[in-house]
Amino acid sequence: MSVTIAAVLKDIGLVFTTEPGVFSPRAIDRGTSLLLSLVQFERTDKVLDLGCGYGAMGICAAKQLSPSQVYMIDNDPLAVRLAAENAALNAVTGVHIALSDGFRALRETGFTKILCNPPYHTDFSVAKHFIEKGFNRLAMGGEIWMVTKREKWYRNKLANVFGGVRVVSEDAYFVFRSMKKQSTYAHRTSG
Repeated sequence: MSVTIAAVLKDIGLVFTTEPGVFSPRAIDRGTSLLLSLVQFERTDKVLDLGCGYGAMGICAAKQLSPSQVYMIDNDPLAVRLAAENAALNAVTGVHIALSDGFRALRETGFTKILCNPPYHTDFSVAKHFIEKGFNRLAMGGEIWMVTKREKWYRNKLANVFGGVRVVSEDAYFVFRSMKKQSTYAHRTSG
């Protein structure tokens, strides 16, 4: 049974079809809205919505950029199908949408922004993969943006990999922003 959500993200009216079984199927997640309220897109951005779910962040980015500048991946076939339907519903059919377990099936590199609302109610193995492999896929000066309800591990991991992190806290959410300033991890990563 599908659900239709109407939302305004970054002053853009959007419509999403969702289904039970995907993250936040009844409304745009507050963390997603908070992250999008903080990120500023540049005309030349190449954006990855990592773990895109039904596509809210990637579609919002595609409405501000050329859809061809936006990539959306998820490891859930239902989420990928819904993201594709929602891209068509919101007239951004040129976005790149793919089924991928993290970065494993994605070959694209040179992203200037990676946006992610990771599954933070699990162990940290998914987030570790997203952060470490995300670093490798960013262009120099590119940024990873993550939103979670947990702070300490993410703050430490992003600082260790990127050499720094900025954090905004609001409504029990933490939005993290780290920039790639060098070609190798700032500190050796472990665990």
